[in-house]
Amino acid sequence: MKHTNILITGGAGFIGSNYVIHLLESTEAIVYVLDKLTYAGDMRNLESVSNHTNFHFIQGDICDKDFVSEMFRKHEFDQVVHFAAESHVDNSISGPSAFIETNIVGTFNLLQASYATWMNGPGQFKDEFRHARFLHVSTDEVYGSLGETGLFTESTAYAPNSPYSASKASSDFIVRSYFHTYQLPVVTTNCSNNYGPNQHKEKLIPTIIRKALAGESIPIYGDGTNVRDWLYVLDHCKGIKLAVEKGQLGETYNIGGRNERKNLYIAEKICDILDEMAPKDTAYKEQITFVTDRPGHDFRYAIDATKIENELGWKADENFESGITKTIEWYLQHRERLD
Repeated sequence: MKHTNILITGGAGFIGSNYVIHLLESTEAIVYVLDKLTYAGDMRNLESVSNHTNFHFIQGDICDKDFVSEMFRKHEFDQVVHFAAESHVDNSISGPSAFIETNIVGTFNLLQASYATWMNGPGQFKDEFRHARFLHVSTDEVYGSLGETGLFTESTAYAPNSPYSASKASSDFIVRSYFHTYQLPVVTTNCSNNYGPNQHKEKLIPTIIRKALAGESIPIYGDGTNVRDWLYVLDHCKGIKLAVEKGQLGETYNIGGRNERKNLYIAEKICDILDEMAPKDTAYKEQITFVTDRPGHDFRYAIDATKIENELGWKADENFESGITKTIEWYLQHRERLD
């Protein structure tokens, strides 16, 4: 029996690289990482597995239809885990076109190449690809914003509020259409805010750590009361792997950490931990400042993970306080990643 050939798009990015490492540590699959290596992709994220015999790296762009088609023809992937996306909300406000291209057109190119490789027509699988899977990684931001109560479920209506979340919502719908029209074997996951090793330095938690250690002002939008549900990245990766292996085709699974925290609490907690791990003369909290809120800033996200917990047996191992301690320890050991 041949090994599974898995394509991981965006595998040099934050969540993708953690998934690649988890996969190579837990399976014998042959893993092909595709990444364009924009600002969000970093080969340092993959250093620990770069010499693994089952690891292969391909630099390229999912927006290049001919390149994607040729890559599928050459390697005959029987599993795709699709992380590649423009994901920085602030960047989507200042330059939305890249989000439309990558998140919508790029996803379409991958779906079409998968369909051409795995199937002879709608519902007609080629024999060697009957166990193929396409896992699409999405976000809770497609659901819009919550008030002070309630949770996003898989049946929550989509109501994206930024060019980023609108582009991800569009890609979710295209993935859904390929299941209902062609019976392409797709599964979608929508996750809450991730944090952990390898996250890009411009994201909220690395920014707080970076600014704190540099002695600079720690910027918090508005009054800091915006709420996010935080998910440690390795917990997310374990959920994705379960969804690939056991998820029902055509279904969506929400993956959330049940760790709702206000942004101000996040900053203050990080400062408290840094006071212990990297003490200085004054408390890090004194560096916290409030800045003008960004346009269309969603107030609260929170995911109900009951479906993946009950149907697939997934459960987050980390709460926010344990996960953030591990995260800060990692950044203190890899300070060059904050430069």
